[in-house]
Amino acid sequence: MKRILLIILISTFAFAKVDFATPQPSFENPRLWLIRINESETKKVNHILNAVNNVLKGYPEEALHVELIFYANGIRAARKDYNKNILKRIKSLMVYDNIDFVVCKNTMDTMGWKKKEFIGGVRYVQIGIAEAIERVASGWIDVSPY
Repeated sequence: MKRILLIILISTFAFAKVDFATPQPSFENPRLWLIRINESETKKVNHILNAVNNVLKGYPEEALHVELIFYANGIRAARKDYNKNILKRIKSLMVYDNIDFVVCKNTMDTMGWKKKEFIGGVRYVQIGIAEAIERVASGWIDVSPY
């Protein structure tokens, strides 16, 4: 019985269909999704990464751009000494060309942290929240999954 239920669940998610709004996302008109990470609690960061993985399954890669901005206490999640399992998950998302990871330098300066303490592949901006404001002003959708 458990095996049948598992097969049904996997089949449901494997063939899940997203009803896209008009205009539909495409290479020329991708969805632009901004995610602000301002907390470092592992349960919340894991939930956000789960949401990103789930959304990636519903969109063609060229039809979605995602930017995760780490600021305030959330930049801890981008440090090399953070939870190893979560860091593996973040690094696995870095293989996608349509996902950017951004770290706030103001928070780094406040905490006395240096770039060498953070995982490779992130982009740094001076003010993380200003980056979010400008993304929203230019049409990005600010939906935090937690």
